[in-house]
Amino acid sequence: MEKYNLAVIGSGPGGYIAAIRAAQLGMKVAVIERDKPGGVCLNWGCIPSKAILKSAEIYEYFKRSDSYGINVKGLSFDYAKVIDRSRKASSTLSKGVEFLLKKNGIAHLQGTGKLITRNKIGIIGNKNQNEIEAENVLIATGSVPKTLPGLEIDGKLVITSDEAIMSKNFPDSIAIIGGGYIGAEFAYVYNSFGSRVTIVEMESHLLPGADSEVASELERVFKKSGITVLTNTKYNACKQLNGSLNIIVENMSNKELKEIEASKLLVAVGRKAVANTAPTSLSYYKGSDDLGLKDLNIELNEQGFIKTDGSYRTTCSNVYAIGDVIGPPLLAHKASEEGITAVELISGKKGTRVHYDRIPSCVYCQPEIASVGITEDAAKAKGLKIKIGKFPFRASGKAVATGETDGFVKIISDSVTGEILGTHIIGHGATELIAEIGVSQTLEATPLEIALTPHAHPTLSEAVMEAALSALGRARNM
Repeated sequence: MEKYNLAVIGSGPGGYIAAIRAAQLGMKVAVIERDKPGGVCLNWGCIPSKAILKSAEIYEYFKRSDSYGINVKGLSFDYAKVIDRSRKASSTLSKGVEFLLKKNGIAHLQGTGKLITRNKIGIIGNKNQNEIEAENVLIATGSVPKTLPGLEIDGKLVITSDEAIMSKNFPDSIAIIGGGYIGAEFAYVYNSFGSRVTIVEMESHLLPGADSEVASELERVFKKSGITVLTNTKYNACKQLNGSLNIIVENMSNKELKEIEASKLLVAVGRKAVANTAPTSLSYYKGSDDLGLKDLNIELNEQGFIKTDGSYRTTCSNVYAIGDVIGPPLLAHKASEEGITAVELISGKKGTRVHYDRIPSCVYCQPEIASVGITEDAAKAKGLKIKIGKFPFRASGKAVATGETDGFVKIISDSVTGEILGTHIIGHGATELIAEIGVSQTLEATPLEIALTPHAHPTLSEAVMEAALSALGRARNM
């Protein structure tokens, strides 16, 4: 029986990055993966969805090309090719992960991993079974879409994001239950290609947990583009009629019922940990998803996520867990940071930790949204004395020149210390711009340091500088 210092179950951005770091630290490492290397993010989430979003963005550009002085006749799209392109991107990067594992001397074991004892793992493949021993085990199995009670996911009319990523059949109309980042991104895609889109969200605004001004701006842009947004509204029932759907929703304030006719229903109400049994309706799951946690008395919290301590150790002392499987925020880059930290702690390094307040959150629809740190409402709820600097993209030379003027940059800082508490950006390129704030926070910079740093003109990054100047009461271009 092969023996390893570390066995990693799952090869997503948490698992494979952790495995590489462990190999760099001199460990003998095995990665167990039942699907393709790269996990959910690379194969079923982050990467293919961004490829699809890019196609939608390009199509949007062509639809308004006359505003750029370019005439396009006979514009059309082939949604099957859009999906094919996204699958090619995933395949390319999956092969890249496979290469990285091999390059770093990491054993890639194909199959479903299950803990038999604290040091023994069974691997169930398509044709055979195998067992290995490991001093330590790292669970990085990720998450799957949540569903709604009583609503069957048939994969055709009623779907989750997993089916939406793969489906080559474009709906002429779609209702999306859930206005979080998944719902917002797919709403943008479907609307861009001409589908009639309705978003149903229980909270008072889209993107629950986001800065309220940012959410309001996104809702304004979405409504302007033709998307119907029903906030403070919950799903009630769904009926199939002649191959289409009649979805009944309820306004949570006045209890008024509303019917939505759509050819598809996308359930985007969040994700849950792959810690016990995954829904069998999801096509890429093969066999049991029982990790053997119960046999080792590994505890879950009330939400079904694996409990861990500050070192990512579970209630079984040599079994660790990271990423989506241990709870929010469910972000690929958060999982990577946790994976690196976990294996460094296993190796005996002291003082390593994840700075959760510096982990950015991004939404890749157009306009894009990116944030790091706390919201204005959260700062006020804590009783903090704050300064706010805002700069609209409509006042940005680069944004005006490129025709992307929706949105703004908002910096929240402590009025006494100058510490940047949170930054929220909505606009074209937001997911790239947020990194400047991340670096600033790592260096403990304040809005003053950002304002004093020359930014090239004309660039979108100037909006970050201008927001910093605004926080100092020194705005120059508004």
